[in-house]
Amino acid sequence: MNEAHHKLGDLQQQMLSWLQLANPQIKQSVTGTAKVPVQTRLDIYANAYKFRLIEALEDTFPALHTLLGDDDFFQLGVDYLNEKPSQHFSLRYFGHQMSSFLAFSEGYKEQTILAEMAQFEWLLREAFDAANKPHLNLESLQTIAPEQWLELKFDFHPTVNRINLCFNVPQLWQAIDNDEPPIEMLENDYPIGWCIWRKDLRTLYRSMDVDEAWALDAMLCGNDFSYICQGICEWIDEQYAPARVAGFIQNWVNEGLINKIQIKPVLT
Repeated sequence: MNEAHHKLGDLQQQMLSWLQLANPQIKQSVTGTAKVPVQTRLDIYANAYKFRLIEALEDTFPALHTLLGDDDFFQLGVDYLNEKPSQHFSLRYFGHQMSSFLAFSEGYKEQTILAEMAQFEWLLREAFDAANKPHLNLESLQTIAPEQWLELKFDFHPTVNRINLCFNVPQLWQAIDNDEPPIEMLENDYPIGWCIWRKDLRTLYRSMDVDEAWALDAMLCGNDFSYICQGICEWIDEQYAPARVAGFIQNWVNEGLINKIQIKPVLT
């Protein structure tokens, strides 16, 4: 690396340190004038940097922005930036800690719905951006021999995510996204499971019964068909478990949640 490149790299690191930590080292490399002194020049850059990052949060969390309003969301952006400075060259990843920040920070953690909305919106973004892979079809499922079903496992599409929500977050998000009149924030009687994924360039989400949500979580963790059948006996009779789980799998295939089958060959 020549001297010019080395010096440029040092200046970039000093500027980043100023923007994130207010490290004054960069001041020695900035020329000021009587009209625009060094501090003013640096403050211009710092403010532009802060506003651009908050704009990125507005783009990532539009429903959260709507729930809070302009002023409160701007303050949230400042608080988040101070606590969780950007660590990635792409603005796309700046908001990845927003949900946990809202869940544990004073002034926000009491409003549980904010953390849930941030998590829901982030997972929608994750599903939209995730890698694309083929979807399993029902014809492939029908080729599985009966004796292979007990050890059957699946690879799920990279866009699939699971979330449990205590509030009517998806309904609120949909109303905001469709520019409909605001609806009331409601807390559920118990946490409701939701699945988020992408199929045919569309980001999708739906709620799940408690046994289906458990079954999907267990299969996402690599458990096989027989394990799932045993587990859902907490909710239904043992005799109905295989048909119930097979129904889940068929729906997941139809919806595009499954990428491929993991299956052991039949020994002969």
